[in-house]
Amino acid sequence: MITVSSEISFTEVLDLLGTFAFAVSGIRLASGKNIDWFGAYVIGLVTAIGGGTIRDLLLDVKPFWMLDATYLLTTGAALLAAILFRDKLLKLGNTLFLFDTIGLGLFTTVGIAKSLNSGLPFWVCVTMGAITGTAGGVIRDVLLNEVPLLFRKDIYALPCIAGGIVFFVCYQFDFLVPVVELLAATTVILTRIVAVKFHIQLPILNLEGKGRKE
Repeated sequence: MITVSSEISFTEVLDLLGTFAFAVSGIRLASGKNIDWFGAYVIGLVTAIGGGTIRDLLLDVKPFWMLDATYLLTTGAALLAAILFRDKLLKLGNTLFLFDTIGLGLFTTVGIAKSLNSGLPFWVCVTMGAITGTAGGVIRDVLLNEVPLLFRKDIYALPCIAGGIVFFVCYQFDFLVPVVELLAATTVILTRIVAVKFHIQLPILNLEGKGRKE
């Protein structure tokens, strides 16, 4: 039976905030693509739940959104907010980047925390965090015929790894769980922002040689 959570943990709060942020990023990218409101909702939803769904399937558990309708409602709230405040969103040229980055940080942390609760080793938890943070954006970009951010020059997945390292360092020193999760999420967000601001990019793979002509 699908329910709406009445009591939520700090991790679930981050999960819902990440859902809202990622849903807005998907809806914002769908704007201008000749997509109706329902289509925009679907894009926002797959952006928000895509990474977590893949994570849960790999963890062999029922996907989180099938057990709690809050995530579907949160995506609806994101669509409503985007419609009501569309003028402000359009004026902010970095709206997509901002919400995508926030969602990346929050979802990475949630993915690590849920994987850790499953008793998985460090490297698996970091991988699950990266999948949770990036896979929804990949699905969004593919559906909208965009080159996924994960595959561009901009650093996208590496901040997730940095956040994972911070998570486990703090965890080993017995920091409070909310502190650990906030520091990890902040690390992901700040690393991504710094990388974009200062144009820090990975080299483009070119195995064809500089002299090759098309």
